[in-house]
Amino acid sequence: MKLSRRAFLGATLSTAALPAWAQSNSVPDRYMPQIVDLQSTLDPGEIHVDPVTFDLYWTLPGNRAIKYTVGIGRDDLYETGEFYVGAKKEWPSWTPTPDMIERDPDAYKQYEDGMPGGPDNPLGARALYLFTPERGDTYLRIHGTNQPNTIASRVSNGCVRLINSHVEHLYEQVPLDTRVVLY
Repeated sequence: MKLSRRAFLGATLSTAALPAWAQSNSVPDRYMPQIVDLQSTLDPGEIHVDPVTFDLYWTLPGNRAIKYTVGIGRDDLYETGEFYVGAKKEWPSWTPTPDMIERDPDAYKQYEDGMPGGPDNPLGARALYLFTPERGDTYLRIHGTNQPNTIASRVSNGCVRLINSHVEHLYEQVPLDTRVVLY
């Protein structure tokens, strides 16, 4: 499904102060969340990801959103479409998919039986599991990362990744069944 990213062109920084969770001395300013005004109307309580600008928007009432900087899937591994949050996990365990192991056995074969959650886990502190009615679990995630230097790049195996403190904040706001649009 090809989706338009028109809704986010022209999002402008709001004058509202950033909440305490968004302030950090260890994260470059360019990656800090921002409260923005949207020029297109979107329902509050949705997630929208713009792969061109590496932005994830958590929509708020009043045609506003919190904009987070994200990393996304590399090459042809980024999948567009409409999804819903079918599961949420704190410090999730991780198992590479068979496709990941086939693409890069040197990197992933050693983890084929899985890795427990924790600071060294590539899914980071929190994960939102993306589902569709037709497929169920798509194995796509919106998750934290133990490699914050991968933010604002195309490096993952298809997932959307955030800095851990940012995904922790997003996770607390997002209920199950939340609509997610990957443009």
